[in-house]
Amino acid sequence: MASWEFWLGIPARILLILLIAGVASAAIRLIIHRIVRGIERGTRSRVIRKLDSGAARWVEDAGLARQRQAQRAKTVGSVLASVATLAVWAIALLMIVSELGFNIAPVIASAGIAGVALSFGAQSLVKDYLSGIFMVAEDQLGIGDVVDLGEATGTVEDVGLRVTQVRDVQGTLWHVRNGEILRVGNSSQGWARAVLDVPLPYDADLDSMTTLLRQTLAGIKHDPDVGEYVLDDPEVWGVESLTGESVTVRVVVKTAPAQQWAVSRVLRVKVKKMLDQHGLSVPLLNQTMVRGGTAKDLYGGGGAGTSAGATSEDG
Repeated sequence: MASWEFWLGIPARILLILLIAGVASAAIRLIIHRIVRGIERGTRSRVIRKLDSGAARWVEDAGLARQRQAQRAKTVGSVLASVATLAVWAIALLMIVSELGFNIAPVIASAGIAGVALSFGAQSLVKDYLSGIFMVAEDQLGIGDVVDLGEATGTVEDVGLRVTQVRDVQGTLWHVRNGEILRVGNSSQGWARAVLDVPLPYDADLDSMTTLLRQTLAGIKHDPDVGEYVLDDPEVWGVESLTGESVTVRVVVKTAPAQQWAVSRVLRVKVKKMLDQHGLSVPLLNQTMVRGGTAKDLYGGGGAGTSAGATSEDG
């Protein structure tokens, strides 16, 4: 009888603690797995480059994006599962030690003091990790994306749970803490748009110039350098601004992600050649009229032979 009472006492309670810890750990892993699957299903499609009959074209596809997002989600899920499992078994170990008759009150008190100290000293670190987890889970950016993080703008070279590395156009590698990222402007997701504002002479025939712009830029899709990056025909949106010197017309082209700058450079060259071909030039902006002569000449005292001359200088 005493033997049964012993086995139904401390050993039974320890076995029950281990059983509950195992079930809790498995349940948490199952919940995390379901969350990861939900993140994978919620992936948005991206514009990717495919070869069709030997020719490259850009199409909207969710397969590659889902595969990339699945890898990122699994990374986050494994981290969360490891942390949760460690916490569950740490609690179970303390309960087993307590069942064996050891006093764990000092350990719990020390852990409480350490937790308070960490909450003050490492709150920025916790913020960095939490922000990194959400950035990875939501697929806000990835390696190779061109992003604007505020102070740092460039190409992402590494994405960690605490720090994101971005290399700008000058070659500087920026290490940005994830907790300090308040916004992410990603130029590599979906599609992009090349925007070009063309200043035209004020007295030019606007309808003829608009037609000429459309005809000149229509062949951008067949350009050997950037034609494959153009997703749609160029559009002339119309007059963007109007001044005493010029009429600014906006031209836009839908492009593949992160290729809008290359397309914009080619557009500028085509517009420049078009203006040269028709004997036109970009108007001089901010002109200042400077008149020479004496005050008598300027205010009506001079005759026809002493009228003030006028010159124009760039401001």
